[in-house]
Amino acid sequence: MPNSASADQTPEVSVVLPVYNEEGAIADLVAEIATAFQGTPHEIVVVDDGSTDQTRSILQGLKSTYPQLRPFTHAQNAGQSRAIRSGVEKAAAPIIVTLDGDGQNPPHDAPKLVERLKLAPDLGMVQGRRAKRQDNASKRWASRLANGVRKRLLNDGSDDSGCGLKAIRRDVFLNLPYFDHMHRYMAALVVREGLLVAFEDVDHRHRTTGTSKYTNLGRLFAALSDLVGVMWLRSRRRQHGQVHEL
Repeated sequence: MPNSASADQTPEVSVVLPVYNEEGAIADLVAEIATAFQGTPHEIVVVDDGSTDQTRSILQGLKSTYPQLRPFTHAQNAGQSRAIRSGVEKAAAPIIVTLDGDGQNPPHDAPKLVERLKLAPDLGMVQGRRAKRQDNASKRWASRLANGVRKRLLNDGSDDSGCGLKAIRRDVFLNLPYFDHMHRYMAALVVREGLLVAFEDVDHRHRTTGTSKYTNLGRLFAALSDLVGVMWLRSRRRQHGQVHEL
């Protein structure tokens, strides 16, 4: 259901949605986000990462129905992390919600992450944790293995770094170092900034349209180099405590 009030107010929440070739999912997902945040001034910032299907034209058509929708497009495909960052840079609200563009993260869980973040000033981010993951067995096994290794080495408390549903303060996100695939290490990067991360169980559902943009093997190769890089970043961070004006 559209929320026309959001278009006339400063948004409290910016939902950032990176998409690539999701023509079958995008219309329903925008509708679900609008319903989830009905009554809350919000905007839906969709970044099309150089899709080659009808995703872009569908987004253009949705603008008349959802005035809070702000679609952007990359001139060329740059990856999920770059699309998320582009969306956060364009966002107007102090709180950011991210979701995957394939529709597997039900938007109805997003408001509870936002409320938890609002109530706790010491939290930098609330990360979703897929309670009943609806993926095939090989994908779940690979994810458990990767999460176990990453959690032990980074000590970030995250059991499910791949969950796309997160609520994070915009200023916190923009202070995080950017690199390809950084969206999978956001908990560790927020902790690196001296902030707390909380975790909330969220729903997960089967992909009903399109195809996954990742393979287990491809994700593994990227994860190994990324993990070493994040460990280095953590080792080079020096905390300074609170900053007081004299």
